[in-house]
Amino acid sequence: MAAINKVYSDSSYRSADTLMTLSRMGSFHQTRLSFMRTLLRRFVTENWSFKRAHFDINMQGIGAAVYSAIGPINTYSLVAFANDLPPEKRSDRVIATEWDATFTLYDGVPSNAEIERLRKTIPLQEAGRVSERELSLSRANRSIRLWDHVVSALAKGHQPDEDLVAAVGYLMRTTAVYGSGKFGVADREVLSGRPECRGPFQVEMMTVYLIRTFVMDLVEHLAKLHSPRTAVRLHPKSRRSFGIGNSTGLGMAPFLVNHPMLINNWIMAKEEALLRVRSVEKASKKEICVFLNLVPRVIQSVKDWRSEHPIQLNKLGALKSDLVDLKDYLAKFDFHIQFPWQRLLDWSEKKLSLEGQEQLISLILEPYSELVDGLAECMDADESKGFRIDGQMTIETLIKICSDIYGWALDIDWSKEDANARAWYVSEEKLEPRLGERFCENIADYEQPLQPGRDAARMFADLRSSNSHSTTASFLLKHPEHRHIVRRCQLAAKYPYAEVRGNTIDAQMMPIDLLRAKLSFFGAGHFDPRSDRWIRINMFRGAPFPHELQTDYRDDWPFPLLEEI
Repeated sequence: MAAINKVYSDSSYRSADTLMTLSRMGSFHQTRLSFMRTLLRRFVTENWSFKRAHFDINMQGIGAAVYSAIGPINTYSLVAFANDLPPEKRSDRVIATEWDATFTLYDGVPSNAEIERLRKTIPLQEAGRVSERELSLSRANRSIRLWDHVVSALAKGHQPDEDLVAAVGYLMRTTAVYGSGKFGVADREVLSGRPECRGPFQVEMMTVYLIRTFVMDLVEHLAKLHSPRTAVRLHPKSRRSFGIGNSTGLGMAPFLVNHPMLINNWIMAKEEALLRVRSVEKASKKEICVFLNLVPRVIQSVKDWRSEHPIQLNKLGALKSDLVDLKDYLAKFDFHIQFPWQRLLDWSEKKLSLEGQEQLISLILEPYSELVDGLAECMDADESKGFRIDGQMTIETLIKICSDIYGWALDIDWSKEDANARAWYVSEEKLEPRLGERFCENIADYEQPLQPGRDAARMFADLRSSNSHSTTASFLLKHPEHRHIVRRCQLAAKYPYAEVRGNTIDAQMMPIDLLRAKLSFFGAGHFDPRSDRWIRINMFRGAPFPHELQTDYRDDWPFPLLEEI
């Protein structure tokens, strides 16, 4: 591995004003630090083992299964309940009450009595009653066109159609994966001391990974039951081409606003990784080779990326063009110059779209596992440390901090309807975040504090009329309505990537930008917006299955081999 000999003269973290815009965040791609990859890397390095402890599902696809992941200290079990759902009841909407399959990640290995207890409650999801032994709740529906085709093909003794598999990419898609105390599952504090659960969303990623294994076993099982004499299993190459789909909507969008310290740590880890790679003075032959071998794989993968939404189609068009330009530029690029990765990034900022720039960042991190992977240990956060407000801070200091962080918001004319067009609220039925039209719906009284830019501008006006030498505590005694934004302001002064630089209630705001940013850190790919408010993704597509982790693991699995496409 090439050493970092010195820092390139222009090297520094990218500024928050550049990086934390909605358009930039809506162009993020998965990286080596994405949570799916972190999870599988841990499974491999710690030599986890896996066991199908229970599998009792009939020809109609009804029954239960248990899959255990056995680590050095703790064991976790996916408990799955399969259902034969009538087509008219199948829905991706959060208001659905029945699904093709429901799941929980159980702490330990459930006894038969525990499986029966869970059978009565897990299929009810939010309406059920779970215990602290349950770490997540999830549900999924079949992709009917592909599901029926795969079962039929395997039953007849042949593999499914490759083009159809590529077009869909999953046999089931989850409509929710709940963890961290929601609906009664174990609070994060219960698990935060366990190394395998300390990182962000590791429980949820483990749930999805095991769901994928169950789904593939289930489709082969049903094919065998339908035609015992002719049925075959999926070819390993074909099996890996299936991921788990996910339909994600507005329920996820406020997360980036509600967890500023955590989001800062995610972004900071990625930026530190990028800075380390940018600071490599001389790239080795091996590192250059790894990078160049990935470029055609990404080009082909993007060709395979399907969407019908005009926004994503435009972004895909730009990304395809960017990759052609990148390929042409690399044909004449001299990798033996000083700081080659920094030179490539300098070029990309002038020549490529935001999609192209972020894709290149994903690629240049790949050759540097030793520089990058350890940063995954820095991506959690003790958010209680950011809760306390510094009441002794002077108004003069608070004004300066507010101006530095929210300068973009202070330039907005908040008296215009377009600037205040939307309002975030929580639905009564499902307790899920929603985004309404402020001037068309009677929702203003239910508005949630998810518009920090506007609230900062309101606070700034009151700060300007206060004594600059007085304290924040005295200011809040007069203006308690600003307490939440004072806290955000002081926190963002310590954590530079804590705040989104964009108006989250603007008429033209795209919630899918927030979704894309979060999902990229999960490790999702092939983003497929269905509107500006919800998106479909694919998780773990190309990843090895549990029985392959110790024998056939390659860490670049998100980038499909050309012969696998």
